[in-house]
Amino acid sequence: MTASGMVPAQRRSLVLVGSLAWLAGMIALVVAGHGGFVDLAVYRFGGTAVLDGLPLYDSGEAGTGLPFTYPPFAALLMTGPALLPFPLAVGLWTSISILALAVTITLVLPSRGRSRSSYVVVGLVLAAMAFEPVRANLVFGQVNLLLTAAVVVDLLGPRRRWSGALIGVVAGIKLTPLVFVVFLVLIGRRHHAAVAGLTFVATVGLGFALLPGTSVAYWTDVLWDPGRVGGVPYAGNPSILAGLTRVGGAEPSTVAWLLGAGVIASATLVLAAGIWRRGDPALGACVAAVAMLLASPISWSHHWVWAVPTVIVLMGSGRRWAAGSGTAVFVSGCIWWPPNHDDRELAWSPIEQVVGNAYLLTALVLVVLLARPRRGSRLGRSDRPRRVTLVEPRVGSSNVAVRRRIQSSLE
Repeated sequence: MTASGMVPAQRRSLVLVGSLAWLAGMIALVVAGHGGFVDLAVYRFGGTAVLDGLPLYDSGEAGTGLPFTYPPFAALLMTGPALLPFPLAVGLWTSISILALAVTITLVLPSRGRSRSSYVVVGLVLAAMAFEPVRANLVFGQVNLLLTAAVVVDLLGPRRRWSGALIGVVAGIKLTPLVFVVFLVLIGRRHHAAVAGLTFVATVGLGFALLPGTSVAYWTDVLWDPGRVGGVPYAGNPSILAGLTRVGGAEPSTVAWLLGAGVIASATLVLAAGIWRRGDPALGACVAAVAMLLASPISWSHHWVWAVPTVIVLMGSGRRWAAGSGTAVFVSGCIWWPPNHDDRELAWSPIEQVVGNAYLLTALVLVVLLARPRRGSRLGRSDRPRRVTLVEPRVGSSNVAVRRRIQSSLE
């Protein structure tokens, strides 16, 4: 398709996606007057604390009592939403989240050889909103759709000297994306890894420069207090630590968790780098995200928005059974089916363990499947190089005839 032919399609895609984002924002703006969007309320609480010079980590948001758990740099960024009326902040946040989802899908599609038609992108955005992690992000006003898009832009977008900076920024907001800095090193993009690392350090430095006391409190105390984030066995936490806790009936020792999660996450990250180097960067990036989710002690269900691009790349690579199974799991939100809250997860039956840990088990099964060589990746009979027999020309024979015989042996 010519460049001139792409312009109308790109314009139509922008109009359709923009209209969808605007509509979603308007609906959210209206709904916000009736409650909800609790995480965005906490973000605005953090921004307000910075603007008013109040302690950031000593209390929780007035309406929910939930504490601000992110680094001081994140609170600095949240001063923008804090300046807006809550319904307007909700509407804009929702619209931007939908646009971020569209960016992620648009960047993933070309690597699978799929059409970037405006209708395909909009259709996939609408389909993605059926995924429980995406629904949770929109309902709670979470930040994960924005962070995922930033990482995808750095990894799969056009390479520039400053590529990696977005990964550094999102790591400054939520520490777990630091996994992608290691991933950049493993795939040989060391310059971009350095950019990401230095950007992250800059976010920490900015926090100390503008909020010195708050930064000292976060990095020396708040960061190491798991109770601020939430209960480990809670059903909405599909991490390895939570899975071990629910199966064992009690939280495992730190050593046991580090050995289990560390080994599995590290192996998954190495697998992701190998997939990238074999020429499948989109799938490699998604598997690296799986490593991040497995490594973190707290991986709330809304962190698992990476399920959307993962399903898309699996479908595009011909792994339709895996893509379909993953879609069924994440659309159903089956982790919420067994009894939950108040540590009832510790008394799950074996069947409830399977259903309640479905996100985690799906990720582990995917890693195992991708670690196994595909039968289709082996050379079939039609792909094997045929043995070439060079025939010496007879005296007086034509060079053209010889070339034809060699060519016929190659075919």
